[in-house]
Amino acid sequence: MLLKKLQLKTIDYKFVLTVCFFLFFAPIVAAQEIIPDVVAEKPAEKPSGGKLKIDGIIATVGDYIVLDSDIDKGFLEITAQGGSVKDITRCQMLGKLLEDKLYAHQAIQDSIIVSDAEVRSMMEERLNYMTQQVGGDINKVVEYYKKSSVEEFKTYFADILKEQKLASEMRDKIVKDVEITPEEVRNFFKKIPKDELPTFGAEMEVAQIVVEPKVSKEDKQKVIDRLNAIRQDVLEGSSFATKAVLYSQDPGSAPNGGYYKMTRKTPFVKEFKDVAFSLQAGEISAPFETNFGYHIIMVEKIKGQEVELRHILISPTVSDAALKEAKERITNIRNKIVGNEVSFADAARTESDEKETRANGGTLMNPTTQDTRFELTKMDPTLYSQVSNLKGNEVSQPLLNTDDKGKKTYKLITVTNRIEDHTADYAKDYTKIKELALKEKQINAIAKWFDTKIKDTYIKIIGEYKECAFANNWLKK
Repeated sequence: MLLKKLQLKTIDYKFVLTVCFFLFFAPIVAAQEIIPDVVAEKPAEKPSGGKLKIDGIIATVGDYIVLDSDIDKGFLEITAQGGSVKDITRCQMLGKLLEDKLYAHQAIQDSIIVSDAEVRSMMEERLNYMTQQVGGDINKVVEYYKKSSVEEFKTYFADILKEQKLASEMRDKIVKDVEITPEEVRNFFKKIPKDELPTFGAEMEVAQIVVEPKVSKEDKQKVIDRLNAIRQDVLEGSSFATKAVLYSQDPGSAPNGGYYKMTRKTPFVKEFKDVAFSLQAGEISAPFETNFGYHIIMVEKIKGQEVELRHILISPTVSDAALKEAKERITNIRNKIVGNEVSFADAARTESDEKETRANGGTLMNPTTQDTRFELTKMDPTLYSQVSNLKGNEVSQPLLNTDDKGKKTYKLITVTNRIEDHTADYAKDYTKIKELALKEKQINAIAKWFDTKIKDTYIKIIGEYKECAFANNWLKK
């Protein structure tokens, strides 16, 4: 049965609207900007007053311009994605466009660099997605964007992607050092009127025990030999990126030629980061193992604490005999738990093959919130289907799980705690309240940044849009 999603009560109208605008419009306008700027390619519409409305520049922000048609394209893009535009005014859309232009302009002033490799990686990912959306024919994408050839489209699209990336990097730079103290979280919560406290939906905490089928030494060596052969081909002149597209089993990076950009804080497994940060630019690692399989890494560029790299992942195949043995093992573990010979948590600590959850008695962490709670309406559909019918401390039957990299494991799942719908409680919901407080502080930091940069940047708005009541002081009144 589908669960009804509960609405949050308003904390502060201005704050909530700002958050919604910030979160909702950012991806939409990013999508809007990939639609080409077409000036006077078709007859302009004649408004009710009888005058022709000619498309042209309506605003300038530093080195960037905004066309009147950009606003229309923004509305079209929202509609195409199934969104509603009835509550979005042209002034609001222009305001968001101006924000993105200022981000990109200031990124250049701050010497933020977006490399050609990054743009190529983004290009490959976006082109693959767009091509799939139109039936696999890239020429349909070129036609949609009114370009005469694939090369012309790629040249145009590269400039758009670079601008988007500059804006994104600038936003990240503004908020990356914004932190919040427990005292600030407490004060944030105290200022919310009792009748406006948010209501949080039903949640649950889940634990699991994972048993991995054993891979033979011979199968492991086959993978190592294959990666060594790929490594040698690259050393002799082959393209690492092409090899990654052809052979890597990492769905997150294979379409982009295995490309990742990371720092030591990026949430990769320790073994991967240790190898990545031990290499020099241009160096290719020997095959090494993580819990995902075997990898080789080639570092392309090192910029301070940041590394740009490409990698190839290949996992050994698991035999039917190994799968059967793993199922028998996890069935025995379940029998001991059900027979009260051992608790689920103790069995996880001693028997589970999953390092990330073993020490915590199998408790899963929500990857979105880094908390142990999973909101039912936002839970991964696969996980929800596995736990939704479990009662009390019931333990699931052995479940064969295949992850997005094709790795097969068996697991047991149980629900350790259920939290019903409730009004926000400071002690019980501290993590969620902290997120809201941090978001408010980040938005305030961005608002302060805009106030400063707008004063220092050449900005000109033309015609009827000078009458807009913008959230930011674009008109410098």
